[in-house]
Amino acid sequence: LKAYGGFIPYCGTFLNFIGYAAGAVRLSALAHHGVVYVATHDSIGLGEDGPTHQPIEVPTMLRAMPGMYYIRPADGNETSGAYAVAIERRHGPCVLALSRQALPQLQGSSIEGVFRGAYALTDSFAGEPHAILVASGSEVSLCVDAAKEAGRNVRVVSMPSWEIFEEQSLEYKQTVFPAGVPVLAVEAHSAVGWDRYSHAQHCMRTF
Repeated sequence: LKAYGGFIPYCGTFLNFIGYAAGAVRLSALAHHGVVYVATHDSIGLGEDGPTHQPIEVPTMLRAMPGMYYIRPADGNETSGAYAVAIERRHGPCVLALSRQALPQLQGSSIEGVFRGAYALTDSFAGEPHAILVASGSEVSLCVDAAKEAGRNVRVVSMPSWEIFEEQSLEYKQTVFPAGVPVLAVEAHSAVGWDRYSHAQHCMRTF
């Protein structure tokens, strides 16, 4: 449909089952086709289905795919931003990884933040952060709750898209992750790749 023109094609499935469409997904990236893949049930918090439906390693595959945007929004604002990015991006595909869980609307979240790939969602106190928690999707709200209990200035960074963040200037990246501040990544997926942005990872290592 995208090769024919006049359409913005989209596909919908559970994130774990995007593997069944891997050939087509890869071809859309290879051919620079702006296809939107809406992939729900994006983590271990997917209900009663169990390990067969848990996409532990799937995001790693998608993030490694040249030309692909993998976007995992944390709330309604970020979901709107993810759709905006996907619709405006006409020369490459996007996977929107959406949660099955009921998530809170986060103070400080924004559509504009998604267009940056990552942004400082909140700081516990004023001044430079003592530590940073970085997460995507449903784990962002957990990090916000944890930061409130820390007793020190802990920044929470929402990082819906590595690929978009990598396109930002070095100056912007340094405002999100200041030098010398320890960073812990939190995500209900494989830890592979998070060492690029964090010093330690609290992620999935089993099914």
